[in-house]
Amino acid sequence: MLENFDRKAVLDEIIARELDMFLAVNNEGGMADCQQRPETFRVMRRMTHDVHDDEVLASYLEDLRRAELEGRNVMVEKYARMDDRLPPLSLSPLLDDIADAETAFLHEACQRYPHVIKSNGKGIFRRYLRCELETLSQATLTLYAREVHRAVQEGRNLAVERHECLARLLGRASLAAYEAEVAAKTRQR
Repeated sequence: MLENFDRKAVLDEIIARELDMFLAVNNEGGMADCQQRPETFRVMRRMTHDVHDDEVLASYLEDLRRAELEGRNVMVEKYARMDDRLPPLSLSPLLDDIADAETAFLHEACQRYPHVIKSNGKGIFRRYLRCELETLSQATLTLYAREVHRAVQEGRNLAVERHECLARLLGRASLAAYEAEVAAKTRQR
């Protein structure tokens, strides 16, 4: 299945397809501020997907291609779910398993890197993620759940790994260096 897998090309295609769908979302009141910053969207989605293994990425790309062929926009679905404008798109128990694990990763990451990694603590991250997860196929959810379980077993934190990627994308040497930089600026104020 993953013979001749080109990770960079797959990530680029995923992000391009997501961006097209994101820009096609019709918001009440016109284009949202975040839709006017496509480069920020690309960075944030690269950060999100960079930690996934090749199987998850390949499966998710197939989800996006299938959705497009079916005339679906997964970004519209996600935001409609967040606003309770659609009934649940999936009832898989894996939704909560993944969302709970990712929320725990984020909580731990916020404690380790409090100046760089923030959480509002009101469950918005979990809700956002769970609504996004509902747009995934059962195959992708299964692979993602295995990936999360493996990360827990290996003592890895996917939120920290995502923020390591973000630090690199922002030109920092590492997440630790970025944390130290922001902490120093905060002390100077």
